[in-house]
Amino acid sequence: MNKKLTISITVTAIAIIGLFLVRDKLVSRLSDIKESADIALEDVKKEILTPPPLRAIQESEQAYLTRGGVMKWTNIHRTNAGLPALAEDPQLNTAARLKVQDMFARQYFEHVSPTGGNISTLLDGVGYQFIAVGENLALGNYENDQTLVQAWMDSPGHRANILNGRFREIGVAVAKGNFDGRQTWLAVQAFALPLSACPQVDGTLKAQINILELQIAELKVQADAVLTELEQLKGKGNREQYNQKVSEYNAIVVKINGLIAQLKNLVAQYNEQVKIFNACVN
Repeated sequence: MNKKLTISITVTAIAIIGLFLVRDKLVSRLSDIKESADIALEDVKKEILTPPPLRAIQESEQAYLTRGGVMKWTNIHRTNAGLPALAEDPQLNTAARLKVQDMFARQYFEHVSPTGGNISTLLDGVGYQFIAVGENLALGNYENDQTLVQAWMDSPGHRANILNGRFREIGVAVAKGNFDGRQTWLAVQAFALPLSACPQVDGTLKAQINILELQIAELKVQADAVLTELEQLKGKGNREQYNQKVSEYNAIVVKINGLIAQLKNLVAQYNEQVKIFNACVN
């Protein structure tokens, strides 16, 4: 009877060690995968396209511009090029309007303001999250909306923004005011690929992963404490107490391996979402 009991304990102990070795490798590997996914999300680069501002060559005394007209002719050119029309966005309209107002107020005609702000700064201010953004600027008394948009189309950098296949939304602002001592028009186009265009990674998955990792770490501390007790009981002849500790240790290992299986599944889901998101933004 004693021999059978001893053999049973020995086999159980080996099984325990095996389980722990598998557990340690799984935790290490899954932790590496999760960390690499976090880095991939944080490394998304925002693209900002700002061709040199355009000044009118020929001007008209009857110049008159409208936001709706500029949008209409912009989308006409996109449709003619086989591209989908851009959707008007209120936040982009606001950013464009703020840009026009700032240029008149500070008397500059550049993508970067005297205080260092740019289109990205304006979009941050209105709460618009983006992956890519473009800005076209124009100064002068263009006869009408069609003439203005055509002038941008005749400029390679501005044309590239108008016909950029990645952009999905647009905001426009036009206004007449005093610039360099004369009455003239300023116009701004703000193009963007919003962050919302890409499928988002479920934040609750990461929270669940963190909770499982914490639970596994706490159970490992418990298991290590029981293992220490087992080492101290070796050779002391108290087989009943030893077997009780083995059962306690095995129960903890079963819990750990169960949590690891859940963790592996959640990490696989999380990484797949990260992969899809990164493919979209890139």
